[in-house]
Amino acid sequence: MTNIDELKSTGLKATLPRLKILEIFQKGAQRHMTAEDVFRVLLEERSDIGLATVYRVLTQFEQAGILIRSNFESGKAVYELNEGQHHDHFICTSCGKVEEFYDPEIEKRQHAVAKAKGWLVQDHTMALYGQCADCAKKG
Repeated sequence: MTNIDELKSTGLKATLPRLKILEIFQKGAQRHMTAEDVFRVLLEERSDIGLATVYRVLTQFEQAGILIRSNFESGKAVYELNEGQHHDHFICTSCGKVEEFYDPEIEKRQHAVAKAKGWLVQDHTMALYGQCADCAKKG
């Protein structure tokens, strides 16, 4: 499916800003990005898309289910492509790096705890905070 088709399937018109921002998430080396990160990439590409437009498109993409927004301790919203698979996050408290992980044992344990307490889990997020390997080496 092309980016134009993907946007149309969610009810959004395939405008240049939407196509550029979607491409940044699909092709960029950084998977988790703030609005400012996206804007910085657009500036580097000499694109004429303003920060207000970036915020508006990110909100539209979140509402359409294209992106998932997370709010980690930094207080800034971080966006990533919604690829339909659950995962959790490590967040570096030194450099801000976000790394994804999935552990089936943790998932089973969470459901077991919920069941023991009479809860039915519909969704969850888990974020673990600490230092990434690079920052831990630096001391």
